[in-house]
Amino acid sequence: MAHLLIIELPGGNDTDILQAALDRGDSFTLLTADLALYQQQPAVNALLQHAHACINVPSFDMQAVKLQVLAAHKAKPFDAVLCLLDIRLIETATLAQTLGLKYLNLKSAQLLRDKFSVRQRLQARGIAQPLFALATSNEELKQAVDHIGLPVLIKPSDGYGSQNIVVLEFEDDLAPWMSPLEDMLPSRADYGLGVKANDRLLVEQYMQGVVIGCDTLTQNGEHTLVGVNEKLFFEPPSFAIRGGCFMPNKGQFKAIEAYVFALLDAVDFNCGATHIELMVHSDGLSLIEINPRLVGAKIPRLISLACKRSIHSDLIDLHLGRPVAPFSEASEVAVTRWLVASQTGSLAKIELPTTADPRIACVEMLKQAGDPVRPPMENADRIGYVMSCAPTRQEADAAAENFIEKSALLYS
Repeated sequence: MAHLLIIELPGGNDTDILQAALDRGDSFTLLTADLALYQQQPAVNALLQHAHACINVPSFDMQAVKLQVLAAHKAKPFDAVLCLLDIRLIETATLAQTLGLKYLNLKSAQLLRDKFSVRQRLQARGIAQPLFALATSNEELKQAVDHIGLPVLIKPSDGYGSQNIVVLEFEDDLAPWMSPLEDMLPSRADYGLGVKANDRLLVEQYMQGVVIGCDTLTQNGEHTLVGVNEKLFFEPPSFAIRGGCFMPNKGQFKAIEAYVFALLDAVDFNCGATHIELMVHSDGLSLIEINPRLVGAKIPRLISLACKRSIHSDLIDLHLGRPVAPFSEASEVAVTRWLVASQTGSLAKIELPTTADPRIACVEMLKQAGDPVRPPMENADRIGYVMSCAPTRQEADAAAENFIEKSALLYS
């Protein structure tokens, strides 16, 4: 039985990594900057009752963190350290290095927490990039937009989860009464857990096409493409994802695989999971961004359904230094669709269809009566999801769409 150090939970409530550890018979210790955040959620707190320990460091000052983690390690040694949250990537790599455990190397962790630096590295390694620039002031932002030209996308260089993204497509978007460029910085964006945005903005040429997510596992520098998730978005100006279709890799993604592996090699990615977003367009493939951790937004459940095994368990094995078993051919297509509000208000009730459709594999609501809701502008606005699994995409799509169409939201 392994002892895992798990650092924070994605979304503040995603306990799948904890459940995977328990299902395997492993023990875990949770390290957090805000233990009360988890304890006040009954479902999360119930799982924390199974923790070997919880280490709470409100400031997440690394000196204090190291002292407490080393003391815990001395009492009951950790066999692996895991983190599924971007804002703790560098701290986790630092702790893994201190403990002598397998994790992404610290230099790559530092690089991958800055999207502008990643663009620079890839360009220097000969991988074509869209036009891009860095802005640390409103004046630099206006200069960058003027240099790159419309359409342009602006996002935090240290951001994640499709938060705080702006797209400017037309000249009217730059008109004084509409333009956001005059006061975007300082942003004062709060990522939670005491982490604030560093106000480095990546400005880049806006690409259009089909967005796909490529989910990988890397062990000792050897990469595996688990599969490809085609992403569907709500209508602009929203950046929220409406759903997706995960297709396990059975050898049909050779060109994508070669491109993704070249990206990982260029940033010296040597250990862990990634979720790499690509744009598929008429000229081929272009990188949107490299997310140096297991994909979020419940997509690991989608992957696990499609692959007929727990991707979280695979990730634990990887960090324990155990070989990850080859992925079985006995896989299916898995589809997700998100339920969202049609108006701004307070959620009164969610009415879900009762279905005997065997293709419906998972249903979860993340908001409840009394929660404020609005039409989806970012992923945090989504209310719940349905996942379906079937031998073909057409069957899986139909099952998920039918479930969403028959669902109803009541407002107060």
